[in-house]
Amino acid sequence: MARAQTTVVAALAHRLRTDPDGPYLDFEGDAYTAREMDAAANRLASVLAATGVHHGDRIATLLDNRAEQVVSFFGALKLGAVQVPINTAYKGEFLRHQLDDSGATVLIVQGDYASRVVEIAGDGTPALTHCIVVGHPDAVIDSVPTTDWERALAAASDAPPVDVEVRPSDLACFIYTAGTTGPSKGCMLSQNYIVSLADQIARAWERRPDDVVLTPLPLFHFNAISVCVVGTLLVGGRASIVHRFSVSRFWPEVQRTGATVVSMLGSLAILLANADDHPDSHDQPLRLCAAAPMPPDVDQVWRERFHCKTFSAGYGLTEASLISMLDAGMENKPGAAGKPNQEEFDVRLVDDDDVEVAVGEVGEIVCRPNGPNLMFAGYWNRPADTVAASANLWFHTGDLGRIDDDGFLYFVDRKKDSMRRRGENISSFEMEKTLYAHPAIRDVAVHAVPSPVGEDDVKVTAVLQDDADVTEESLCRWVAERVPYFAIPRYVEFRADLPRNPVGRVLKYELREEGVTPDTWDREAAGVTFERR
Repeated sequence: MARAQTTVVAALAHRLRTDPDGPYLDFEGDAYTAREMDAAANRLASVLAATGVHHGDRIATLLDNRAEQVVSFFGALKLGAVQVPINTAYKGEFLRHQLDDSGATVLIVQGDYASRVVEIAGDGTPALTHCIVVGHPDAVIDSVPTTDWERALAAASDAPPVDVEVRPSDLACFIYTAGTTGPSKGCMLSQNYIVSLADQIARAWERRPDDVVLTPLPLFHFNAISVCVVGTLLVGGRASIVHRFSVSRFWPEVQRTGATVVSMLGSLAILLANADDHPDSHDQPLRLCAAAPMPPDVDQVWRERFHCKTFSAGYGLTEASLISMLDAGMENKPGAAGKPNQEEFDVRLVDDDDVEVAVGEVGEIVCRPNGPNLMFAGYWNRPADTVAASANLWFHTGDLGRIDDDGFLYFVDRKKDSMRRRGENISSFEMEKTLYAHPAIRDVAVHAVPSPVGEDDVKVTAVLQDDADVTEESLCRWVAERVPYFAIPRYVEFRADLPRNPVGRVLKYELREEGVTPDTWDREAAGVTFERR
């Protein structure tokens, strides 16, 4: 039987028919109904159309977790345009690359970040023709015409709703993933894929119309969009999206909102489990904590201390999700990522020749969809990379796993040279490009070191110029001025040379295996901290 397809715009229309005026989204007390969100999105769509935005054009956003980010999402999609949500930690080359690569014609930017746009807009972003500024700007953007958000939407208050045909296969978002041998790549995500993922998660979590879903995750990532913005349209109920995660404010926000489900990272669940300040286990409304990966001891804390069920049985990437999961009511094994999701995907583990490995053996996780528009549509403007990731017509995740006799999938390691810290993917290529701009650097490799709180810490292994006068700390401080806060290296080590293979490629796996050596400088041990900005 053919799988039904739909769009985000249709999901919003469904909510408008069934519950237009009930609570929908809450941003730390700034609450919206579906009708209010739809009306604002219609006004923004009118504003965008007046600037020349058409079906398929890209609209970039540089916004924190706030209502305008969701309004921008719906406003762009109503026109059949593509939202490109950019990480608000990005600046310099990281920001310029995504604006230029996506070909965004309009950027909706929070006033706090206008100065970052001033630094890179112009010749480095030739497609950008207009900026819409939300709030008071910290600098004047004079390289392109700018519009104030409030005034623009107020002027469009009488504009009729847009009438653009939107199809399930139409692209809705570009979400950029970290590159290892090249710049970060834009994953092209269709309207149907976003709705499909929201539906998968709702099934796994047994979401109910009376649920209140709370998340501290950023709206420039796929999770918060799927779970809170779209999933709440499908299931009903409401979602609360906080500005950013805080251990001290977490439980008060749970109490304020009456949250029944929380969606966050495994590393955040660890911090909360280890915190001294926690609520009475019988005086909090949460019924489910969804966080991955969650170590067994942390899982036990949430279940026993907080009397809250957990869900960490999932594995996926921006390109394809959820590759593994557990249906509601099924019990996960410790350390497992659930079972392969055979409803949306065909999942295999293969060797280097794409031959399926035996049960219990380690292989690369590959998948292919069981219907149209269930995973990404490729990498924007990178057909060769898209083909390379789809060898033998299977999407290759670059991750290694194994499947046990009971069919449970276990993540083993990354096959590719990628890093992930605090839920953020980090491009080693872009980090190395930044470091090569330092006059003291002759050669450099940026790679992962396992973090004691899960995922990775970042290490810089560098070879200095002969006359270099630089310390590990001064290099780290120099880097901190040029990269997102989450990419600031914890470790720095200077060496005489880097390990290479016969054709000159740096052997990062050797550096990862060596990890922290006696000659490695540790930022945390040295007490060097940086303000998050």
